[in-house]
Amino acid sequence: MKRMMRIGLTGGIAAGKSTVAARWSELGALHIDYDALARRVVEPGGVALPEIAKEFGPHALNADGTLNRSWVADHIFGKAAEPGARERLDVIEHPLIYDEARWLEANAAAAAERDGNGAPLIVVHDVPLLAEVIDTIPFEFDQIVTVEAPVCIRLDRLIENRGMTVEQAEDRIRSQSSEEERRAIADVVIDSTQPLPDMLAQADALYRQWEA
Repeated sequence: MKRMMRIGLTGGIAAGKSTVAARWSELGALHIDYDALARRVVEPGGVALPEIAKEFGPHALNADGTLNRSWVADHIFGKAAEPGARERLDVIEHPLIYDEARWLEANAAAAAERDGNGAPLIVVHDVPLLAEVIDTIPFEFDQIVTVEAPVCIRLDRLIENRGMTVEQAEDRIRSQSSEEERRAIADVVIDSTQPLPDMLAQADALYRQWEA
């Protein structure tokens, strides 16, 4: 059976995690993007939207039945969020996200087995909230990597690159685990404030270790 390396990748919002994930994808890793899966499970026609509307009320959906992302962002992550709102949303979404991740991983493993080359299958689970779910996520990781940058830099990136207000950026950062919590679960820390070629060289070196 083909060997698989399962990597957990995390990092605070706007810390540079996506850059590292893209690099590993270029090198041949299967990238399982949990943000993308979170968007997928709330697509129209799925089971999540009716459950979200039932739990949070009709304002959670737009008139066309799609998820009202701005309302959810304000009422789940914002200062006006009710205590436990984030956890209530997670109860709905997380099992669906994990099912999608299992399916992607199993398909990739089957394809790699058919391919028959000797290289291990490297699967990167890109989980922004890994520190929060590390005790409940149904996967065990061979290594966990976190990508970090100071909060002031991340705030600037969110405002300049994503068009957030200062308050929105602060709310999103505050809604996530702290850098200390992410470092506590990580085997490797990548500092994204270093020059980009140096950061990519560190990512490349890790990938070569996993391939060996």
